Amino acid sequence: MNFWPTLTAPFFVMAPMEDVTDAAFRRMFATYGKPDVTWTEFTSADGLVLAPEKGQQALRAKLLYTEGERPIVAQLFSSVPERMEKAARLCAELGFDGVDINMGCPDKSVEKGGAGAALIKSPSLASELIQAAKRGAGETPVSVKTRIGYTVDEIDTWIPHLLREKPAALTVHLRTRKEMSEVPAHWEHMPRIAKIRADIAPETRLIGNGDIKTIAEAREYIAAGGCDGAMIGRGIFGNPWLFAEYIPTPHERVTALIEHIQLFDELLGGTVNFATMKKHFKAYIHGWDHAKDLRVALMETESPKEAIAILHRNK
Repeated sequence: MNFWPTLTAPFFVMAPMEDVTDAAFRRMFATYGKPDVTWTEFTSADGLVLAPEKGQQALRAKLLYTEGERPIVAQLFSSVPERMEKAARLCAELGFDGVDINMGCPDKSVEKGGAGAALIKSPSLASELIQAAKRGAGETPVSVKTRIGYTVDEIDTWIPHLLREKPAALTVHLRTRKEMSEVPAHWEHMPRIAKIRADIAPETRLIGNGDIKTIAEAREYIAAGGCDGAMIGRGIFGNPWLFAEYIPTPHERVTALIEHIQLFDELLGGTVNFATMKKHFKAYIHGWDHAKDLRVALMETESPKEAIAILHRNK
């Protein structure tokens, strides 16, 4: 059941990103260039356990996936071990290949509930959450995504604490919570993290995250840092060809965006506002004459049908 040991290093995985790596987005990557591991958007374990029917419908939409996305990991957040356990059990029952706990999100509403990056300040609770997720997930492997510290570098205390819980994989965003994404990622710290991993939990797969735009960059960072894989977030926008290392033509970009919008409408149109899709327009439509004019027209659309009609006229 644990796919992590089967991955050959270096491997490259998709970053979980709220309102980005949704079911439609992930299906595009499954078609054009699948990562070695796919991640869902981060999803509230509390909501999966407590939300009324309408809220459940929206949350379950975050957990839609296809066989072509495997191995696929469901990322959860919570500060309540009992709810984490129940949500992890649900994800295992839904057939996910792994469950990941978010311990790095800097969103204020998430932190206010004691989850995400706030857990860096509550190591004992972080341990309880990992243990709870393992109980719920059963044979499905549990991993963690975090940062190097809250306001300062806490690598020598926080990372060993997590590794003692023996997660199947540990992804480290190489910035503190305070730094957000406002400074370059501290890849110079990855060798130190790799040494700690080797000493405490050599079987845990180690993944670095931060500022990676291409697979070529990812290979360089992995080789220099001594980790097993790289998680790519910044480079995936409008680029379902990333993991295939293919450079599309403008025509292919327009065609793919039409497909992406159609998938969004089919899978998420009933639960997610169309405005969410607009963040992808600039990422797809750039790099050729009059691309800006097309983007402006797309941003003014109010429905998938309207956007698709404009794109067909510009193919």
